[in-house]
Amino acid sequence: MEKLLEQFSLGLFVWQLVLFIGLLLLLRKFAWKPILNAVEKREEGIKGALEAAEAAKKEMQNVTADSEKLLKEARAERDALLKEAREIKESIISEAKEHAQVEGDKMIKQAQATIEAEKKAAVADIKAQVANLSLEIAEKVIKEELSNKDKQLKLVDDMLVNIKLN
Repeated sequence: MEKLLEQFSLGLFVWQLVLFIGLLLLLRKFAWKPILNAVEKREEGIKGALEAAEAAKKEMQNVTADSEKLLKEARAERDALLKEAREIKESIISEAKEHAQVEGDKMIKQAQATIEAEKKAAVADIKAQVANLSLEIAEKVIKEELSNKDKQLKLVDDMLVNIKLN
């Protein structure tokens, strides 16, 4: 260090000081300002990106909330439609059952009426056949019995007895 003090030159020191200050001024003008400007621009860009990211995050939250709301509404609407469809299905089934019951009752009544009419017709036919057979039998019996005079008198007596009893 002593050696440095012994060799110290004021002229050299001034020139070195002038060069150093000149170098600082040149660096400030051509290096520091552009570097600082670039750093500030970068900082502003980062701030802008962070703000945009925050805005996007808020927008995503809003979109998510809106989509959840829409999803809930869609589910509620789906449930309402399903409930309405079930009610319509049940009413259609109920109406179909009632209609089928009415038609079935109507068919049964028609069948019963047809059966009753056929039964009456069959009974009337049987009565007519029985009456015809009875007349034919009676005619044959009477012819045979009336051919003999004793049988005729006996028949008249039997009829008179039957009439008095009734």
